[in-house]
Amino acid sequence: MRPEDLLTTTPTPERLVEEAGRLPEPDPEQVESVRQLLAASQRAPAVTEWPPLLQAPRSKKDSRYAEPPTSHRPVVGPVLVVAKRAFRLAFQPFINEVLRKQVEFNEAILDSLALIYEHQREESRTQAAWRREVMARLAALERTGRPAKEESAPAPASERSPRSRRRRS
Repeated sequence: MRPEDLLTTTPTPERLVEEAGRLPEPDPEQVESVRQLLAASQRAPAVTEWPPLLQAPRSKKDSRYAEPPTSHRPVVGPVLVVAKRAFRLAFQPFINEVLRKQVEFNEAILDSLALIYEHQREESRTQAAWRREVMARLAALERTGRPAKEESAPAPASERSPRSRRRRS
């Protein structure tokens, strides 16, 4: 669908305001239920554990410390392991200082991702609640049998002006 297809001059805004004025007042119970739904959708997100998606990166966020050194070589291996341990022991303060900013960045990124994840979960819960409410209202409207007015429905493609059909080509 193109933006030109959405723009229309019929019905006029004045006609829409007039039709909206004819709508009946909503039931006070329905107004209160919508208010409660809005209040529930605006509550603060619950503090939960880290999302499963971020558990593995969280365990690797501190890059200052490496796994204990090992070697697969049978004769020279133990000497290499001792040398690696001695190097780490001697230079660990320098390694910590060089990687400090990286660790801070990793923590900030993980916190941001966790916040985005929680926000997305809360939004999906809110959308699900709104969807249930809209479906319940639609079912209630269908039960009452109120016919939809054809004036507000968009014209079928075959009834559109030739000019609007040419723009799509």
